[in-house]
Amino acid sequence: MKGRRGVRPLAPVRVTRTTAETNVSVSFRASIGEAPRVEIALDEPLVAHAVATFATWARVDLKLRAKGDLDHHVVEDAALALGRAIRTSLGEAPRHRIGDAIVPMDDALVQVVLDLSHRPHYQSSGSLPPLFDHFLRTLATEAQWTLHVRVLSGQEGHHLAEATAKALALAFLAAAKPYVGLRSRKGAPDWTVEPAW
Repeated sequence: MKGRRGVRPLAPVRVTRTTAETNVSVSFRASIGEAPRVEIALDEPLVAHAVATFATWARVDLKLRAKGDLDHHVVEDAALALGRAIRTSLGEAPRHRIGDAIVPMDDALVQVVLDLSHRPHYQSSGSLPPLFDHFLRTLATEAQWTLHVRVLSGQEGHHLAEATAKALALAFLAAAKPYVGLRSRKGAPDWTVEPAW
């Protein structure tokens, strides 16, 4: 399905990642119903809640199932699979590219600034829960985002994670909007990749 003037919306995609340590599957698409369909099977409850919150606020249908040996491995590989799914879903179609949001959650106030730049970078300030912070870093790297998270106030880990997830979703919605044209002075790169030797 094409969007306005042939600009491609989020495409449905399924990604699986299997290693000796983990087994992860992700299905991702723009929500086609009145409310997003979100199913998260991830044993780390704070990260699972944050991912579900992101999907709901970003208005995407998301099924994520991840199991494995250690919480760290499962969370990291879930972030890799989700990042790959989002990057694939976005494709190379022109987007607004940059989005930002500030979201409160009780004592927490968090700002997220996102650039769908294909220039992976993650920066956070403040005390996000460590495993959630690692999830965001891995997600940004695999999705090839420049992602900045600023904790403006707050100490409670759950509130910080939820405010961050909501702010990330709102920033993603703004950045992923189709854009007619190209947001770069250098133009679209012309790549050639071929076998050598």
